[in-house]
Amino acid sequence: MVVSFEDWVKIELRVGLIESVDDVEGKDKLYRFSVDFGPEGKRTILAGLKPYYSKEGLLNKKAVFVFNLAPRTLAGFESQGMILAMRNNLNEYKITLVDDSVSQGTRLE
Repeated sequence: MVVSFEDWVKIELRVGLIESVDDVEGKDKLYRFSVDFGPEGKRTILAGLKPYYSKEGLLNKKAVFVFNLAPRTLAGFESQGMILAMRNNLNEYKITLVDDSVSQGTRLE
C-alpha cells in the first residue's frame, strides 16, 4: 500500500517520557503507561511489551509515540496513543528511544 504525502503528514509522532509503568490485571503481555508529552500534557497508553521489557527497563525512558491516534479501549482502559516498536532479528519488540537532548512533546519531522 502506498500512502500519499498528504496522509503521512496527518500522523503526529511525538517524544514522550514514560513516567509510570503498571501491569494490567489478567493480561500477560500488557502494560499501562503514564506518558508525559511536556506542553502537550499527559496520556495513558497501553502496549503489549511485558514479554520484552521489565517495568524498570521502560520507566523514565523517552520514546516515540503516535500522538494523534484515535483512542481505543483495551482491557477496560482507554489507550490514547501508541508507542513505536519494531521486531528485531530474535523476533522481540524493541521501542524507539530518544536521548535527553530532545524535549518531551517534540514532534518528529
